[in-house]
Amino acid sequence: MSGVNSSSLIPGFFILNGVPGLEAAHIWISLPFCFMYIIAVVGNCGLIYLISHEEALHRPMYYFLALLSFTDVTLCTTTVPNMLCIFWFNLKEIDFNACLAQMFFVHMLTGMESGVLMLMALDRYVAICYPLRYATILTSSVITKTGLATFLRSVMLIIPFTFLTKRLPYCRGNFVPHTYCDHMSVAKVSCGKVKVNAIYGLLAAVLIGGFDIFCISVSYTMILQAVMSLSSADARHKAFSTCTSHICAIVITYVPALFTIFTHRFGGQSIPHHVHIIIANLYLMLPPTLNPIVYGVKTKQIQEGVIKLLYKEKHILAMK
Repeated sequence: MSGVNSSSLIPGFFILNGVPGLEAAHIWISLPFCFMYIIAVVGNCGLIYLISHEEALHRPMYYFLALLSFTDVTLCTTTVPNMLCIFWFNLKEIDFNACLAQMFFVHMLTGMESGVLMLMALDRYVAICYPLRYATILTSSVITKTGLATFLRSVMLIIPFTFLTKRLPYCRGNFVPHTYCDHMSVAKVSCGKVKVNAIYGLLAAVLIGGFDIFCISVSYTMILQAVMSLSSADARHKAFSTCTSHICAIVITYVPALFTIFTHRFGGQSIPHHVHIIIANLYLMLPPTLNPIVYGVKTKQIQEGVIKLLYKEKHILAMK
């Protein structure tokens, strides 16, 4: 078997097959993903730059948004360049340890993304329910500690994926029917028992995604109660309008994620494998691509910051 150490049954490398069944269309499939990646990198890096340079955006809400943007751009960068190499140059080989590293970063960063969305929900809860204490509750220290706790949670819960996958014997081959090293896609290549991997993967999803969705749901239930108690319709609209961008980000992130989870668990053979692969890639690409657009369109302060920054750059160029 090519690329496999017969004594240990650990492959030297895996071969990522891209989108099985649609090899002839790889070039065409790559175009929208390349376009989305460019938008994601430019949009998220632009947001981070804007938030760091515009003093009016030095607020907890925008610090969390900068953290989300950093997570998103890092997440898509772990998969898309490698995927484009598969589609454009047929470079399908990936070192075994590099595959495990990619697997860790993909799942850790998706967990981090979910955690940041949860922190942003708590931020909106404090801003609407305790507006006078907002700045004293969400201090720089609290933001740093909650961000670090979210990161450590993802690392601690995802790092067992690499050990559980590395322990498996790979005697069936080293062909992975995917565009990146997904945990269960790699585990299913093994000829060993993957039940522990499947159970732990579901447990990690519940501990991260389930907990975050619960916190988001509780936060928005309390926000809704607080907003509905306001006497003025204009005040209610103004209060809830501050949450629309975040609600859009939640929908963009969790709908593809839940679709992917449920189709893998309950879809069986009824959904073609190439559909699973494309949806899995969209699950990683949609949030990084759309979040900067949503926040740019929906958030007045970001629009004003962009205009102000462009005016500054234009003024500097005029002075030269």
